[in-house]
Amino acid sequence: MAGLIEKSINMGLGVFSYSREKIEEVVDDLVNRGEVARKDAKDLVNDLVKKGEEQRDDVKKMIRDEILEALDYKDIARKEDLINKEDLRKIIREELIDILQEKEIATKTDISELKK
Repeated sequence: MAGLIEKSINMGLGVFSYSREKIEEVVDDLVNRGEVARKDAKDLVNDLVKKGEEQRDDVKKMIRDEILEALDYKDIARKEDLINKEDLRKIIREELIDILQEKEIATKTDISELKK
């Protein structure tokens, strides 16, 4: 009978939405009605809590994957695709140094000052 109850909770309501306290209440009720042995109650609670956490993690991963797929589909930049001001300054500084060296406009002293 416990297997049937476990399956119905997993399938119908989703264990991931239950708190440990709520699961303990449900299992205590099953024990009181004689559908689950007292000695099996703790293991059942732990198993249901573990399955709930696994389901929660699976749902989070599924949501994350769907969001990333939607961002890719719409070609929307992600945080890691963006550069900050300091990185932009570094890129500009390097480009300026390359141009100045190429045009032989700046001396080595000037260039070393730009690199700071």
